Amino acid sequence: MRNVTKENITETFTGYFGDDTDPRVKEVLSSLAHHIHEFVRETKLTHDEWRKGLEFLEWAGKITSPERNEFVLLSDVLGMSSLVDMMHSTPEATSSSVLGPFHVSNPPPLEIGGDMKRDFEGEVVVVEGRVKDMSGNPIAGAELDIWQTAPNGMYSSQDPEQDIHSFHALMTTDANGRYAFTTVRPVSYTVPDDGPVGEILRAAGRHPWRPSHLHFVVKAAGHRDLVTEVFAADDPYLDEDTVFGVREDLVMTYVPQPAGSFPDGYALSGQVADSFARVDFDFVLPAA
Repeated sequence: MRNVTKENITETFTGYFGDDTDPRVKEVLSSLAHHIHEFVRETKLTHDEWRKGLEFLEWAGKITSPERNEFVLLSDVLGMSSLVDMMHSTPEATSSSVLGPFHVSNPPPLEIGGDMKRDFEGEVVVVEGRVKDMSGNPIAGAELDIWQTAPNGMYSSQDPEQDIHSFHALMTTDANGRYAFTTVRPVSYTVPDDGPVGEILRAAGRHPWRPSHLHFVVKAAGHRDLVTEVFAADDPYLDEDTVFGVREDLVMTYVPQPAGSFPDGYALSGQVADSFARVDFDFVLPAA
């Protein structure tokens, strides 16, 4: 121990693993130590900067709650979440994209054609599509966990005025792999910037905006789970998403529909949609 130096501390660290250490644990921790040590050497990190980093992590821990995970948000704005997604997406299948820090567990079931809009104001959207395998065959019984922001740009877990399951639903595809629902068109919004992640964004001269999107987690027996988002083609932040979540194949188009053409088989909380838009988007799942 007395012979540890700034040149050999990384090698010393990697030599401390026990013989029964899991090989993957050893690989990940060794690589992490290597890159952290190189970061310290490369930047000539000062004591004040090191303490600031520890305070940052402490603040992130204090601000994290079941409704807001600052560590997930940090991973998102640094591009780490998206990099992991892109590395493990199958090119022929629908791309993965970030889960985000505002997913709510145990959403209520919603029948095909059901309504997520409830009594919220905003542009009505009919969303439908199919879940398919990589050969183009429909997947019956696939489960879609769906969520989005309200028209005020807030998720239900952020907004005490909303029910916790507002704009959240769990849908099962029919025999043709079809899903369908009505909702309000989601809006662009800012990620929370009142915490440590906001400090990073301001220090880097970056804005906190995300383009509007719908979230989906799609699961089907015999297939890999898909966590993804689907974005509006005309959103002004499509090419500058602060969490790097946009992929070319995840861009959808809202198509305006003529008045009086609202389709049968859709619920709309007893309201009549004089104008609405339509979105068609299919999901392709790779085999497990």
